[in-house]
Amino acid sequence: MSIDEDLIRIAEQEKALSFDAFDLTTAWQLGKLLQELATERGLGIAIDITLHSMPVFYAALPGVTPDNVNWVRRKRNMVSRYFRSSYASGLKLQKEGKTVEDNGLSPADYAPHGGSFPINVRGTGCIGAVTVSGLPQRDDHNLAVEALALILAKDLESLRLA
Repeated sequence: MSIDEDLIRIAEQEKALSFDAFDLTTAWQLGKLLQELATERGLGIAIDITLHSMPVFYAALPGVTPDNVNWVRRKRNMVSRYFRSSYASGLKLQKEGKTVEDNGLSPADYAPHGGSFPINVRGTGCIGAVTVSGLPQRDDHNLAVEALALILAKDLESLRLA
């Protein structure tokens, strides 16, 4: 898929993968689902769910390194800043031939790479982010989308990036 096609699909994902309500129980269910998917597939990932600035779920599976903690933080910061998935933000910058520095941001604090997805609540907007780190960025993004689609009972095939 082209960057434009991916950006259109990610916008569809962000719209479709919204919650009516999201609380600490939902955060636990989403995090546990991601942990189960990753364990079944033998994926060494870090999983983070943060609401506003409060961490509410974190898991590091075998294969994770200390670098993944920093990647999680930096990707999550992209969602907190732009209320979009970190992958969409990165693709937009790539399309425009820009970097985070061009927007006055430090790459030490912001990573425009796939893996962090906004937790949107209808009528409220972005209240946090679910973040995956440890796979290639497109795979990190797709895993987060898969878990959100499963927990929200949405058709994954219609949402998945090719």
